[in-house]
Amino acid sequence: MKTIAVLPEGSVSHEALLHLFGDEQVELLHYKQISDVFLATATGKSHYSVIPIENTIEGSVSLHMDWLVHEVDIPMQVEWVYPSIQNLIGRREEFSTSTGDIDFSKVTKVLSHPVAMAQCLQFIRSNMPHAELEHVGSTSEAVERVKQHPGEGWVAIGTTLGAKRHCLDILANKVTDHDNNYTRFVLIGQDPLSLAISSDQDKTSILVTLPEDFPGALHQVLSAFAWRKLNLSRIESRPTKKRLGSYYFYMDVLTSLDSVLLPSAIEEIEALGCQVRILGSYPSYSFGK
Repeated sequence: MKTIAVLPEGSVSHEALLHLFGDEQVELLHYKQISDVFLATATGKSHYSVIPIENTIEGSVSLHMDWLVHEVDIPMQVEWVYPSIQNLIGRREEFSTSTGDIDFSKVTKVLSHPVAMAQCLQFIRSNMPHAELEHVGSTSEAVERVKQHPGEGWVAIGTTLGAKRHCLDILANKVTDHDNNYTRFVLIGQDPLSLAISSDQDKTSILVTLPEDFPGALHQVLSAFAWRKLNLSRIESRPTKKRLGSYYFYMDVLTSLDSVLLPSAIEEIEALGCQVRILGSYPSYSFGK
C-alpha cells in the first residue's frame, strides 16, 4: 500500500488527495508543518508527499517551491488542479441571531493558513473588519483551534471536510473572493505513479540557471522552445540564494521528457552554458474546471 504524507486531516491538501485517489486504498501520514511533509518522503517514512505549489489568486507558494529546489531532491510524479473552496467555520449557536442569521459582529478572531486567508480578504473586510486575523499552519489546524476555544468568538476559514472532521458548523459557504479559485498540487516521490484515471496532458518541470555575463541568454533559452513549438505554461524567476541578483528560472513545458523535441531543446540550452535540472516529468489532471 502506498504511504502518503500530507497536511492535517480536513486540510485542502487532504481533501484534494482523497479526490485524486478516489476509492484506491492509501495510507496517510498527517503532519502539521509542510516541512515535515517534505521530510517524510525525504527520509523514507512515506512513499510520496502532497505539496501545494500554486494558487489562482495568490500565485506560487514560494516557501514550497524553495523547498523543492533547495532542501530536497525528490521528483514530481503527478500534478493535479483542484478547486479551493473555503468556508467560514465555527459553532452556529455562538453567532446565531433570533432569526437564525449569523451575527458577524460577534466574531473576535479569524484563523486560517495565510494563503487561504488571502483568498477571502474581501469577505472578511466586508463582514468582520473588526476581527483579529491569525495565521496558522493549515486550514485544518485553524478549525481544530476554534474547536478548542468555545465561547470566545473564534472562527476558521477552511474546508467542508475540516468542519465535518471536527464536528463544527459551516457559518458561510464559499467565502473566497473569486469563483475561479484553484490550487495546483504535486505528488513528489522517487517512484513513478500510475493512476486509474486518464490524464489531461503530460508536463515537464525544469530549472534553468543562466550563465553569468551572457547578454540575451534568456532570449536564446526561450528560442530553443519556440522554434520547436514547445509550449511553456509557466516561467518564473526565483533567487538562487547564492548572491544578490542571481536567479534561476522555473519552467513548465507542456510535453513529456520522453518526447523527441524536449531532450534536444535541453541539449541546446546546456550548449549555451546554462545549467538545467529536471524537477519531474509527469501526468497532469484537472478537477472541477
